[in-house]
Amino acid sequence: MNILITGANRGLGLAFVQYYLQQGYDVWASYRSTPDALAHIDNHQLHSLVWDISSDVEPVGTLPESIDVLINNAGIYGPGKDGQSLENITAAAMQQVFNVDCIGPLRVVQRLQEQIIKANGTIANVSSKMGSSADNSSGGSYAYRAAKAALLMVSKSMAVDLADSGVHVISLHPGWVQTDMTHQTGLIDVTTSVKGMVEVIKQGRNYSAGQFIAFDGKLIPY
Repeated sequence: MNILITGANRGLGLAFVQYYLQQGYDVWASYRSTPDALAHIDNHQLHSLVWDISSDVEPVGTLPESIDVLINNAGIYGPGKDGQSLENITAAAMQQVFNVDCIGPLRVVQRLQEQIIKANGTIANVSSKMGSSADNSSGGSYAYRAAKAALLMVSKSMAVDLADSGVHVISLHPGWVQTDMTHQTGLIDVTTSVKGMVEVIKQGRNYSAGQFIAFDGKLIPY
């Protein structure tokens, strides 16, 4: 199997890489500029791609001929909590986060569509429960919430548009994870989150196309 993961040089992305390599799969790991921990992995089945998904520049590196699983993991939170309050959020911050967290995965799928269709593959777009309107009881986080909500809609449209080509698309909620984005304040560790999401991806076709699923297999309303 060929697996491609964006934002793969740290956090959840790196853990996805390590898991799939341990399973003996070929893994294409993309990162924006620096490989970080990827540089210390000695495995001939690891293929690196330099890819800034916030721009239309082509990835640097050899892409696989077919892709069984694409995990759109790359994302940013944007300004800290105070910077995303009603009083402080700016148009520039909204646009930056939206470009990476929503348009970025769309760019990736547009570029890799042929390879994914060739394998009748699965696309897993990593969103967040913070993008669920039904779950929003605390407000704030304008840029991050809006971008992750928009990604859910983009993911649903992908699911509809690619279904006839044999491609299955789902959205994932990784949980509140101990990563740099959460300043290590999450409720679960990276390993728990990734093991759960990998299992959801394995069972992906048991879920309706475009559904939003947490790492523990529970469905999340949009």
